[in-house]
Amino acid sequence: MLKLQNSLFLLSLLCFCFVFIIDASVHEYNGEKFVSKGNAFVVHGGSEGIYSSFPDPHNVTATGGDSYIRFEKITFRRPKEFANFSSRSIQAIVFEVEDRETIGGSAYGGQRAVCCTADLAKLGVCSEGEVILRPSTENPSWPKVFGISFDGDDEVATLPSKSIQITKSGMYNLYFIHCDLNLKDLIVEGKTVWKNPTGYLPGRMAPLMNFCGFMSLAFVILGIFWFLQYARFWREVLPLQNCITLVITLGMLEMTLWYFDYAEFNESGIRPVGITMWAVTFSTIKRTISRIIILMVSMGYGVVRPTLGGLTSKVIMLGATFFLASEVLELVENVGAVSDLSGKARLFLVLPVAILDAFFILWIFTSLSATLNKLQARRMVVKLDVYRKFTNALAVAVFVSVGWICYELYFKSNDVYNEQWQNAWIIPAFWQVLSFSLLCVICVLWAPSQNSLRYAYSEEANEDFHKDDTTLTLIKPSPTPSKEFRSAAEARPVQGSNGASNGDLEEDKTE
Repeated sequence: MLKLQNSLFLLSLLCFCFVFIIDASVHEYNGEKFVSKGNAFVVHGGSEGIYSSFPDPHNVTATGGDSYIRFEKITFRRPKEFANFSSRSIQAIVFEVEDRETIGGSAYGGQRAVCCTADLAKLGVCSEGEVILRPSTENPSWPKVFGISFDGDDEVATLPSKSIQITKSGMYNLYFIHCDLNLKDLIVEGKTVWKNPTGYLPGRMAPLMNFCGFMSLAFVILGIFWFLQYARFWREVLPLQNCITLVITLGMLEMTLWYFDYAEFNESGIRPVGITMWAVTFSTIKRTISRIIILMVSMGYGVVRPTLGGLTSKVIMLGATFFLASEVLELVENVGAVSDLSGKARLFLVLPVAILDAFFILWIFTSLSATLNKLQARRMVVKLDVYRKFTNALAVAVFVSVGWICYELYFKSNDVYNEQWQNAWIIPAFWQVLSFSLLCVICVLWAPSQNSLRYAYSEEANEDFHKDDTTLTLIKPSPTPSKEFRSAAEARPVQGSNGASNGDLEEDKTE
């Protein structure tokens, strides 16, 4: 029962941290106010995955990069009107997530408390008014606790500068806690520096820097293949292929900007706002244009219809709405203090993007169904084959996406305390790999070649495709067969009887 209560209490603390966490390895505190949590007053100072300085935690003489949490000029301030007494201790507590149950306790299975109550003090397990702490079973020197108090009429109390060396890889949390009801409107200022052996990049984000480097290389390889084909057959290039060229270029810029964003973050410990904003913007533009292009292809633009007609304004409106919703979400998640929102506010930003994505998918497959039916009715075999492959690729991508979303929900529901932080980077990386794979499939299907014009719109063969595609009704075959149909018919042996010819004609009409 006590273990369950410990878990519930630490869960509330870690949920509370999402309100005040700053996404940088240099955590700055600019007048953060203590907030009541249970019978304690708390400020969350940071939460990061940190790798050990040493390969062997029992051999502290091993060589390796420094890994530490350093306190710099941590200052507590109280208003002058409340500076007329000596206070109880204000404590900075650093603990690894596996030691979360060493903080707090309860008497006789009662309500969980962070600060020692009178009942607990009677049991002799703690001093009344102090934070309840027990040493870790694995490492008795943890959690690390530093305290300071106000003397007399002091308005400021400064915590001595300290540095904690990390000898075990884990998810580390920092909280500033006090139990003094008289310390009203207390604030904390200063900063802490969190460093991994390879730099300041947080442990959960460190693998993403190398991943973005590899993705940049992958886009370069794809770009070389595409641009060589583009240069060879530039006279046969279709408008759709120009759009694909734009997406590849945006992908290169996006991955390069993300790489430099992480590299600068790793070097300085402070996330560069300018580079991050550009990376977010290019990423959002690429995602928006990619969805619009897939929708246009599904409608048959440039292949079976010259324009989108009356649907153009609707497509632009959907794309613009998706861009705005995605841009706001990405900026909030990646620029500066990205976790300054509560769960409800995050949900408010995520829901519009999810709904717009679902609308894109519904419209894409509805349009594909109409386009496939029309191609089949007009016997456009070559274009039909390409569109069937495109449909299969999209169906596989959607199926894999749904499966990954389920896995992501399972992963997060079973990792409440971020104990799997070393594998968390795989979640965002997968979406990049999936979108890149789909782009590769599209590049193969519509690569520039000497036969590119076979997939282009033809006025003679597609006279009915400019009409609105809001229904799935089939188009009656034209009395004059298309070029593709004539070429196929010439290749067949001549029928021996008029009955057979009339039967074929009746079959076409029924279709």
